[in-house]
Amino acid sequence: MTEETPHPLPATTGPSRYAQRLLARVRAFDTRHPWVWDATVALTWTVAALVDAAGGWRTTAVDPSVPVRLVVTLSLALSVPLYWRRRHPTAVLAVMACAALVGDASGAFLQSAYLQMVPVFHIALSRPPRALLGALALLLPPLVTGAVRFPPGAVDQRVVPALWAYALAALLGIAIRSRRDERAHEVRLAATAERARIAREMHDIIGHNLAVITGLADGGRYAAAKNPERAAQALEAIGTTSRQALAELRRLLSVLHEEGDEGDRSDGPAARAPQPALTDLERLITGVRKAGLPVRAELPPTAPALSAGAQLTVYRVLQEALTNTLKHAGPGATASVRLSYGPGALEMVVTDTGTRSTAPGRGHGITGMRERAARYDGTLETGPLPTGGWRVALRIPLEEATS
Repeated sequence: MTEETPHPLPATTGPSRYAQRLLARVRAFDTRHPWVWDATVALTWTVAALVDAAGGWRTTAVDPSVPVRLVVTLSLALSVPLYWRRRHPTAVLAVMACAALVGDASGAFLQSAYLQMVPVFHIALSRPPRALLGALALLLPPLVTGAVRFPPGAVDQRVVPALWAYALAALLGIAIRSRRDERAHEVRLAATAERARIAREMHDIIGHNLAVITGLADGGRYAAAKNPERAAQALEAIGTTSRQALAELRRLLSVLHEEGDEGDRSDGPAARAPQPALTDLERLITGVRKAGLPVRAELPPTAPALSAGAQLTVYRVLQEALTNTLKHAGPGATASVRLSYGPGALEMVVTDTGTRSTAPGRGHGITGMRERAARYDGTLETGPLPTGGWRVALRIPLEEATS
């Protein structure tokens, strides 16, 4: 079992996963070999421009007598620079705008002039928004020159369509850029949440087991002089607790592996063992007892139907509460654990009889417990008892958990 999120994302279908993997591979290849895609795009549009220069350009030209050699040269100047469109879109647009200016001034009115929208798209995709104003400034002189030299129908047939094409290319680049930035932000938020979750888990695992080991070591030191057998038992318990802590840490860190990577096999089955659940509460309490803290427990004979993540939350809250008692309650303290559940919720109350000079939880312990409870619409209350000691009360609704 692993800790579940309260609102899991829907699973993707087989074809969708295949498409995502294929797209990821294409992107990875493009990242390693960008020249392949750049050359393919430039070559494709160069061929199209040259085909148009073979004679099709005369269907839109206002002066079909323009020398073919000039038309071919302008066509190459409007298509070949696309190879550098992603790295230097503004410079590419400037070169293409110069070719478009000559084409409109001569009356050729080449359709390949619309290829200027490709670097406009990349400017919108990768440059600050103000760069689009510079792009528009580069596009306008050819359009204005053509409209002034050949005014009949120039505005409707040349200027307006070009401005619409500019607007569409810019809006498309802005939309894709916004989506890309949004996804990057989501990835950062997910990474932050995962780091916080792992830090919380490590705090619980390391804090609890070190507190238990400290209690065992103190007890073994006092027993060494009078009862060597008890000291040996304490050392054995320290070894067992240390191994359990290492196993939990391996299991926790295994979530950092990429999906589909089963991790280092040398870790053994411990790294792939289930996360702690309600059935492990007795083992947890037994370990605390061995550390020297008397614990009276009232646990139900059967566990309620809670999700794996909710069960882990109950386990970690109890672990943190007993760890705080070990660290802060002082000598002679005892603890009590009562776990119950009814038709509506699971309730766990942990109390101790210790005397504290300071309240526990100045670090991340109590905050982490509250966050865990909130993930499953639960509540956590902590505070001193009127008669002395400390109380931790956890409540998790049963109807919200899924098995």
